[in-house]
Parts: sequence; structure tokens; C-alpha cells
Amino acid sequence: MQISTEAIVCAVLGHGENGAVVRLLTASDGLVAGYVRGGRSRRLRPVLQPGNVVQAELKARVEGQLAGATVELVRSRAPLGIDRLSAAAIVWLTSLTAAVLPEGQAHPKLHAALAAILDVMDHSDDARSWCAGIARYELLLLAELGFGLDLDSCAATGEVNDLVYVSPKSAQAVSRTAGLPWAERLLPLPTFLRDSSNADWPDIADALRMTGHFVGRHLIEGPRRDPLLDARQRLLRALPG
Repeated sequence: MQISTEAIVCAVLGHGENGAVVRLLTASDGLVAGYVRGGRSRRLRPVLQPGNVVQAELKARVEGQLAGATVELVRSRAPLGIDRLSAAAIVWLTSLTAAVLPEGQAHPKLHAALAAILDVMDHSDDARSWCAGIARYELLLLAELGFGLDLDSCAATGEVNDLVYVSPKSAQAVSRTAGLPWAERLLPLPTFLRDSSNADWPDIADALRMTGHFVGRHLIEGPRRDPLLDARQRLLRALPG
């Protein structure tokens, strides 16, 4: 196996005295793992930060062997770590991606979506745009892994208008009229998740509440559950308001 590509750093785990096992999200090969000699050294530690873009070379002699990897920095996200909200967002997005994606399976839409969110974080003065993107990314992640939501029509009536709820059981939209008697049991469905309109902070909080329910149910399990839920709580606490 030999891969040469740009990749987004998603996770770094210390290995041995000074090395690191890294998980990288690539456009054509999906999530890939490799051992970086000296990955925790003073020179490479700033390179191997979640969210950074690197040029990676990975080589393995036999199938199933952990590849050896070398990396060079292409784009640093270090300035985003200064802000509490953007720092929490990067940790959540990259750790979730590293934890739930199977290795070696291409997900070009996910790679493009994550890269786009990080780029907007770099250049936008309005955090609402990329925070809304986090909810959309979680919906895409669920869909890519076989747990997509049906937000196009009402689960009860088939209506396609005035969809304001999501059933926590069926993962399908519910109209305002049909859902009103059970509103307390349903999840909110902000308009921006269906029509790409602008979102305010209350809408973003509602959207993350909804997507978080399904991410927690379908994607987060086992020993990774508690650290991931902690990372998500840090993100939610950092939201304005």
C-alpha cells in the first residue's frame, strides 16, 4: 500500500517513546492510519494538530500492516485554537470523524464538507455560518453510514410543507399540525436544515440538539462514548447564548 495525498489530521495517539499513530481523512482513500516516527517531537507536534491539512506519504509492505507515514504541513489551523468555540468545534468534528468512520473507505462528500467547514472557520467573522455547517455535517455523516434522516415529508400525513419536528424514533420529519399534540416528545427541525437559509443561534442550538440525538444513538458506542460526549458538551457550552 502506498498513498500520497493531502489529508486532514483527525486524531493523534502517542506511540512508543516519541512516535505517534495518526488518523487522517483523505478525499480518495477515506480515513487512513499511519505511524509517524518522531510524531510527538517539537518539530512535528505543531504539524500533527487536529484540523491541520498535511501532505502525507503512507507506505505499508503488506495488507493490514500499520503504514509508516511522513507528513508536511500544508495549512495550520492553530489560530482557531485561540477561540473557545472554534477550538471546541475542531476537537468535536475531528474526533467524531476519527472514531466513527471505517478505515480505507472513501467518503469524498464528508472530506469535502469537513474541509469546507474548516475553511469557513478560517475566513468568516460570523461563527453562525460554520456552526450551522456542523449540524449539516452530522446529518451527512449519519447518511453516509446508513442512518440518514428523512426530512422531506411528514411521517404522519405525508405533507411536505411546514415541517418543524423530527420523530426521535423514526428519524422522519413531522409537520406542525400533526406533531403539535406530541410536541414535547419530538425534536426540533430548524428550517435551515432543509433549505440552506441563514440560521440564528437558537436555530443552531436546536439543530445540534436534534442531530446529537441520532449521532449518540447510532454512531457513538463503547469506550469512545464518554470522551466523545465530553467533546460535544464542550462544544454546546461554548455556543453563544
